[in-house]
Amino acid sequence: MRVVEFQEYGGPEVLKVVRADTPEPGPGQVTIDATYAGVNFADLKARAEGYRVESLPFVPGLEVSGRIRAVGHGVEGLRPGQEVAALTEGGAYAEVVVAEAATVFPLPEGMDLRTAAALPTVLPTAHALLHEVGRLRAGESVLVHGAAGGIGTVAGQLAKAAGASAVYGVVSSGAKAAHALKYGYDEVFTTDSFPGEVRLATGGRGVDLVLDPVGGDTLRRGLDTLAVFGRLVSFGNASGAEPWRVGQSELYVEGRSVAGFSILTLARSAPEVLRSLTESAFRTVTDGTVELPITAEFPLSEAAAAHTLMGGRTSVGKLLLRMAG
Repeated sequence: MRVVEFQEYGGPEVLKVVRADTPEPGPGQVTIDATYAGVNFADLKARAEGYRVESLPFVPGLEVSGRIRAVGHGVEGLRPGQEVAALTEGGAYAEVVVAEAATVFPLPEGMDLRTAAALPTVLPTAHALLHEVGRLRAGESVLVHGAAGGIGTVAGQLAKAAGASAVYGVVSSGAKAAHALKYGYDEVFTTDSFPGEVRLATGGRGVDLVLDPVGGDTLRRGLDTLAVFGRLVSFGNASGAEPWRVGQSELYVEGRSVAGFSILTLARSAPEVLRSLTESAFRTVTDGTVELPITAEFPLSEAAAAHTLMGGRTSVGKLLLRMAG
């Protein structure tokens, strides 16, 4: 079978298509004949700086859709030939993917494999950020960084469906702002000026909930946009800055709170919670609440081109790799 791997850290050019033995599932695992794999910023961090990479060579990829090829010992409720989506710790850039059965999700009726490949990280993450961690209530306001990306476009729609009074986005360019405005956002601001624009848009009050995948200075500035009793949820550190630390001086004054979320960590610590969360989140696609825009698709052999597009910070929506071709 073909896989895309890297044997050293670096730019997109280190991604190479190689031949590998077709794996067999171990206990509690399944193998999946992959149809599509999602491309995520975490894949770029793995390739460039070893994020969550235990050893080299490494096959990136956190999400895949396809049909179950084989089932390992002790696996129940899954069968060969079943159409599924799966969240993995890596390895999804491959024609056959090994996944833990606990993070393999049968597709709801009416969901196609192309759509499904875009969901395992994006949809449960956006759902958890707003509801389980951010505890959004109807009538509250939300500010989402990265509003034109995969998680951002879903979060905007989910927030609006939940009855948010106002949904604001933050992006890096005007082109991205135009894209985000199609997906639930009332106003979209740019990274360099968002704190002042948020205060202006809210009459000085600030927002009730901020979702931040950037970290660093952006997180600090986001804290300043919070209303009294406002919450900020950190779910990444795309800036590469030192991990955030928030103390009493930032939180006590107006009763602010800061929380964090990682879907990969949840998959390890509470897979049963992840399954329930994912099933709820997937229903928002099948019932029409959420549309997830897939804006670019590459054959597996062109994974480097997908990384180049995402790394240039001009892409919007969701990028996929197609195993055929």
